[in-house]
Amino acid sequence: MFKDSCPGSNEIKQPKPEDIICRHCKKAIEIWSDETEVKCKHCGKMNMRMLGPTCIEWCAFAKECIGEEKYKRLKTGAITK
Repeated sequence: MFKDSCPGSNEIKQPKPEDIICRHCKKAIEIWSDETEVKCKHCGKMNMRMLGPTCIEWCAFAKECIGEEKYKRLKTGAITK
């Protein structure tokens, strides 16, 4: 079945850590590739980012592919086109 090898879901199913700069204190913080927000470990303030388009926006099997909990979190998060 295609969903087992869907390249569009790799970053969601197997997230990786990324470094971003805190908008408030300008220090490096870690966020995972499937997260839309993270609390800065230095200043304690929330940082949000927009995720680009993902397969969950158009794939009929997305909920089953990545799991219902992650699907709901990402659909209600800051995903934009």
